[in-house]
Amino acid sequence: MSKQNQWIAGINAVSAALQNDPENVREVLMEAGAKNPRLLEIETQARRLDVDVRRVNQQALDGTTGGLRHQGVVARYMAARTWSENELSSLVEAAEGRALVLLLDGVQDPHNLGACLRSAAAAGVTAVVIPKDKSVQVNATVRKTSAGAADAVPVVPVTNLSRTMRDLQQMGVWLYGLAGDSQQSLFAIDLRGNVGLVLGSEAEGLRRLTRDTCDGLVSIPMPGAAGTGVESLNVSVATGVTLFEAVRQRSVR
Repeated sequence: MSKQNQWIAGINAVSAALQNDPENVREVLMEAGAKNPRLLEIETQARRLDVDVRRVNQQALDGTTGGLRHQGVVARYMAARTWSENELSSLVEAAEGRALVLLLDGVQDPHNLGACLRSAAAAGVTAVVIPKDKSVQVNATVRKTSAGAADAVPVVPVTNLSRTMRDLQQMGVWLYGLAGDSQQSLFAIDLRGNVGLVLGSEAEGLRRLTRDTCDGLVSIPMPGAAGTGVESLNVSVATGVTLFEAVRQRSVR
């Protein structure tokens, strides 16, 4: 895993870091005089783990986040939980034939990436793959928006997305790209077994090479879209719909 020094902000993000990766939380800063019970729980949790806790004024907290809403608590975090490309195969193998991989082709908005990670964590995704270039990375805003999910699901930044897709196919992972012009319904394909779901950027959708590398293209039926001017769903909404269709299928006996 790669390491970097950053501040994470917000009750859910700090609590998740303490729960999932406490050895890399260096200190917690809390607003002096705060009485929020959830903040007090974080303080207790941190002290139990021998993490330094300091009470500071609101201006000091504001200075660490660059204006990001912090809810009275931030933490200095020494490791961003990102996995290397070489570790992706072991994650897929560990899923024992039921890998569910989310691949995001160039999501630019940190709020969208955070929301996608939140859905991915809730769906029990094996790994989330994102390009290292032309895509937002896991930063403080992503962590805040994900409500702690950025520390609960493996995020794998890769140099070449289409090459990684081919590697996944060699591992027996079937890749389905979401494309609004596809005539194949998401709900009509088998999403059990080793499956990768590929979604594109907010503005352009899937890039041509990404699209061509998929084993198949599917769309989310939108019967109410005609005449409304709604041509597509937000990428984070589409991610949630797509992932939980896979969850639904996998839960059916």
